Amino acid sequence: MRPRTQLLSGDLIGRILREAFELLMSPGVRVGSAEVVELLQAAGVEVTDGVARLPETLVRKSLASAPRDFYLYNRRGEKAVHYGGDDVHFDPGSCCVQMLDPETLEARPSETRDLVRIVQVAETLPQFAAQSTAVVCNDAPSLIGDLYRLLVVLQHSDKPVVTGSFSAAGLQGMIDLLVADSGSAEKLRREPRAVFDVCPSPPLNWSEFGSHNLLDLAHAGVPAEIVAVPLAGGTAPVTLAGSVTQHAAEVLAGITLHQLAGAGSPVVWGGAPAIFDMRTGGAPMGAVETAMLNMACAEVGKHLGLPTHGYLVATDSKFVDAQAGAESARSAMLGALAGINMISGAGMIESLACHSVEKLVMDAEWIASAQRLARGIEVRGDDVSGASLATAMFAQTGLSGEFLKLKETRALFRQEQYLPSAVIDRSARGSEPPTDIFARARTRVDELASAYRKPSLAEDVLRKFQAIVEREADRAGVVAELPGN
Repeated sequence: MRPRTQLLSGDLIGRILREAFELLMSPGVRVGSAEVVELLQAAGVEVTDGVARLPETLVRKSLASAPRDFYLYNRRGEKAVHYGGDDVHFDPGSCCVQMLDPETLEARPSETRDLVRIVQVAETLPQFAAQSTAVVCNDAPSLIGDLYRLLVVLQHSDKPVVTGSFSAAGLQGMIDLLVADSGSAEKLRREPRAVFDVCPSPPLNWSEFGSHNLLDLAHAGVPAEIVAVPLAGGTAPVTLAGSVTQHAAEVLAGITLHQLAGAGSPVVWGGAPAIFDMRTGGAPMGAVETAMLNMACAEVGKHLGLPTHGYLVATDSKFVDAQAGAESARSAMLGALAGINMISGAGMIESLACHSVEKLVMDAEWIASAQRLARGIEVRGDDVSGASLATAMFAQTGLSGEFLKLKETRALFRQEQYLPSAVIDRSARGSEPPTDIFARARTRVDELASAYRKPSLAEDVLRKFQAIVEREADRAGVVAELPGN
């Protein structure tokens, strides 16, 4: 039996959806471009002064055309991430603008070398099924920053990628990179390598660039992950149930736009909801209520049969300390028990502003423990019919207690137990002074980076990458080239 945690009753989910549909009609949804208005009006939607009123019948028709599951593929064309059901995957958090320096323990602007190191470490850790465009490369031209960091990941990883574009103009170049990497637009559609986060602006506002990204992704058949970000008490109702309702309305509106542009194109019921901290004025990503919001929003998406996403495994601490460990481990466990398909946020500190690769390897341990918990307790051994759980082994040992000698112990312990890396200290105190977890994490990072091997890309793919970078740099009026190692 797979253990799971559920916060919402069926009746409450029904109420949330009923009110979400009401919100789509009154006050409606603000939309930000003539193209989107034209698309909606062609579907019979009333749009007045930039506010669309979406009827429930149209929204439900859009929900019906959205796929119930899909896969992301690695560079070898293998299925690597399943969006659907209760399958749970993790990727590093995205879009940090700073990096924690392990020497000074101070935050500094993130650079290309930091993204490369994060990708190297995540590539070697099985806990991360996907990469992400984890940090902003402040040493690259900002006008093509989204394209640049996707390029860095594609050059250094074979895993799928969770990414996104902060402008409408920049998306096409990123899709072109993925087409070049896949070999053709049709293959990318058939075996997508990446999913793109697309965010509405709370409350109930699909901006010009956000809505255009939805349309362009639908046209290309590249998966879109709708990441609604209601802030309970700030940009959303203060009650958790009210904030979940707003989240549902924003995602429903996004799915409607997306499916009108390309019915059947894959889309994810995602989000990064949080509470508004009334003392600090911030959005505490490590708060238990923030985890509860992510879980509840995913429950609504699961009720509708859609793939899900959430933002967890992050902390509000400015250091990789006990607070960081407690907040990140807690939300990793809760997200896994909720069956959220993709959980972003590992490695992030300071309320998503800063990344730490040392925290990333620590988070891998919490994630592995969460994945073990989510597998539950199973009957194993030669006889799984239920005839014996312990009696057959006692028949061999009697009262000696020598279970360590049994072949069953040797055969099954790796299935039963997660064996952590040296980041987790379970050893007895010896003659050497003990180290703290941050020091052990630094050693682990060095080991993983040393074991990493960069993918070998074909020369024609690299030439296509270069041509795309030059084209987009020329469009933006900057000078750029392929990043080095």
